[in-house]
Amino acid sequence: MRNFGNRRQVYNSDRRKKIAIRFGLLVILLIGFVSMAGSAWGQTPAPLISVGLDQEADQGQVAVVMQLFLLMTVLSLAPSILIMLTSFTRIAIVFSLLRQAMGTNQLPPNQVVIGLSLFLTFYVMAPVWQQVNQDALQPLIAKEINQTQALEKALGPIRKFMISQTREKDLALLVNVAKMQRPANIGEVPTTVLIPSFIISELKTAFQIGFMLYVPFLIIDMVVASVLLSMGMMMLPPIMVSLPFKLMIFVLADGWHLIVGSLVKSFA
Repeated sequence: MRNFGNRRQVYNSDRRKKIAIRFGLLVILLIGFVSMAGSAWGQTPAPLISVGLDQEADQGQVAVVMQLFLLMTVLSLAPSILIMLTSFTRIAIVFSLLRQAMGTNQLPPNQVVIGLSLFLTFYVMAPVWQQVNQDALQPLIAKEINQTQALEKALGPIRKFMISQTREKDLALLVNVAKMQRPANIGEVPTTVLIPSFIISELKTAFQIGFMLYVPFLIIDMVVASVLLSMGMMMLPPIMVSLPFKLMIFVLADGWHLIVGSLVKSFA
């Protein structure tokens, strides 16, 4: 037994030595491979990317890099500009409230609601954007005006649209909060005061329209619930019975035609 134990210890020690020798050879090979790759990489020139700003002969022309930075900034702010400075807020809120009033859960789906709101926004804002293109964008492309003048001319039609949809009460509120002197006319109201006033007015108008849409569907729900209660069918959810009636009345009244027409006319 002792001889067998001694042989086993000698066998284990020899095995450990072989493993150590193999591991050492593997490390040497890896080091050699890394050194060869480093020397090969050092012989090959690495690509260099640099961004520089040079002086332009024409001070009115912005460098290409600055134009790219400006474009990226505008694209990052585009959703906020589209939502806050256009008719999108009112249209999207009205469609969402209509869907809840009908009780159709996710019908129409969110993609359809947002898509319809976007295209209606393009339709409503088309005259404003045409005027911006005519007064600001085209003269800027033709180098007749500089960027500052183009921005001032582009703000004119947008401010005119926002002023036409903003309540005087909301303007007075933000003017008082800003603790500024009362403007002599509406044209002297700063844009930083006009934008939040416009958003508040849009929210109030959207909820007013949504309330008027909610009332007829609420009456249908109450009538159906009263009928089911009188018939003793208390375990039957009223929404299951009222939903077909609401859909039928909405289709017979040509609801989408009336709602879309009323929304578009509300911006006239």
